[in-house]
Amino acid sequence: MKHSSGGHAVAAMSLPKPLIKGGGPLHDLCKFIAKKDYGILSAPKTAALLEAEREGALEDWAAFQASWNQLELDGYMKDGGTYRYRRHAVYSAEPFSTAVQRAPDQPHYQSLDYNTLNGDIARHYAPITPAVAGSKVLGSVLALCQAIYSNLAPYYAWHIEVHQFRIYAQPSGGLPTPEGIHRDGVSFVFMMLVNRVNVLNGETGIYDRQKRRLANYTLSTPMEAALVNDERTMHGVSPILALDPDKEGYRDVLVVTFNKC
Repeated sequence: MKHSSGGHAVAAMSLPKPLIKGGGPLHDLCKFIAKKDYGILSAPKTAALLEAEREGALEDWAAFQASWNQLELDGYMKDGGTYRYRRHAVYSAEPFSTAVQRAPDQPHYQSLDYNTLNGDIARHYAPITPAVAGSKVLGSVLALCQAIYSNLAPYYAWHIEVHQFRIYAQPSGGLPTPEGIHRDGVSFVFMMLVNRVNVLNGETGIYDRQKRRLANYTLSTPMEAALVNDERTMHGVSPILALDPDKEGYRDVLVVTFNKC
């Protein structure tokens, strides 16, 4: 028991233990994001973090990567574009838990405040396939994100959305973020390059809320990743062009968003 200044006994409060104990790469990454509001990971760094979360995390990487060939056309593009293909899933997690649970399929929704192109519409997308949902890669990504974001904001339950995106390069430029520099309207965002074929450009820019550039980086190697605090930053990706205009070009990305409940 502790005693207040007035002499009354006060029960000692037992605080939950953090999910990340001690130092190490994951602890250092959390400290960096807490200070800078973003983090950029090389492919080897991402791979090491995923393998540290789950043994054999990347055993099914080739199949995971190939699943982007099974995405469906995004039919909600108000710019009339046919360059974006995607699938979607929803998950949830409780405070101080390492478990991430699949939720029933539901539409993706953003208000016009965050998505000036496609906002204020309940968008129903094809769900991720059972193979992707059960993959070691996705399970490890979700576990890694849960470890990071639950340490940055430990007292919250989470609404989690998983997005598979393929953007095709077009003569006028395929648009990874057709809404421009924006927020997603969530708490945190994880973006990982899965594949990049015959593509120029596609630079990721991270900005403060006044759209002043904080960092820019081109995700060029599969498994390179960017993490952002979406409450405090904005982000955007420059249009992509085909390196060889006579061949198909595309950029495949996994995006995972965590929103406080």
